[in-house]
Amino acid sequence: MDIARFFRIASAALATFVLVVVVSVGGTWYWGGQKMQRTVKVPDLQPVGYLDDAASIAHGKYLYLSRGCMECHGANGAGKVVFDEPNGFRVRSPDLTSANPVIAAYRPENWDLAIRHGVASTGRPLLVMPSEDYNRLSNEDFAALVAYLRSLPPTPGGAQSGEVSMPWFIRGLYGAGVIKDAAEKIDQSLPPAPAVVVAPTVTYGAYVANACIGCHGASLKGGKIPGAPPDWPNAADLHADSRAMQPYDDAARFVTMMRTGKRPDGTDVSRVMPFASFAHMNDTDLDALFLYLRSLK
Repeated sequence: MDIARFFRIASAALATFVLVVVVSVGGTWYWGGQKMQRTVKVPDLQPVGYLDDAASIAHGKYLYLSRGCMECHGANGAGKVVFDEPNGFRVRSPDLTSANPVIAAYRPENWDLAIRHGVASTGRPLLVMPSEDYNRLSNEDFAALVAYLRSLPPTPGGAQSGEVSMPWFIRGLYGAGVIKDAAEKIDQSLPPAPAVVVAPTVTYGAYVANACIGCHGASLKGGKIPGAPPDWPNAADLHADSRAMQPYDDAARFVTMMRTGKRPDGTDVSRVMPFASFAHMNDTDLDALFLYLRSLK
């Protein structure tokens, strides 16, 4: 083969390769945008009535503080910047108080769609809301959480809106299905989970562990956290025989770690774990969670 012919073939191959890459990237970017605007249907949604008694509000506050809500929306529910990465990935959580006109207009079904199904009042998916963690909340716990949110005083000075900005490659991964929103991960046809007796048992521990699946996966086997910033470490495998769980041969050590963020040897656990929330968990919840994780072989 002469050199001129070789370069013609090589140039054509390179041009074809570049075209395929451009079309593929552009296609996934386009479908990412389409996917963001899709309408999510939740069949047979049964709105849960509002509660406003003191006991329900107090229990809802406990759930808000201990199940990770405050990590993203702030201790006062006013919202805050959750991610602001150099690559352009920026997330600001919305104000959950009545200062936010969207929240002020919520009906019971809107709270349910947002918290347990990952769906906005417009029907589009909520892109970063980890509703897979809350989908199995019982009606009783869900109603208490909503009671607390509705009791929050309006944010002084007006509400902050939510914001999600994706760099092109994250939008492309989202369009390709590599990164999924919560509405995709949830089986929207499942009815609400039944209430579970609050006690230090494996059964109740499994219920508490639902708050962990957003990062650790539905099987709690850990791995790369989908959509997380690139410098985030993998989520740990939480099965009893995993390396991460080996230091915790009794509940006391596990509870101490969950409240301090430190292993028994004094080293820090992953900085991305929401220990500010876990520190609010009571002994019953943590003991039950420990028993459940110890049952996973």
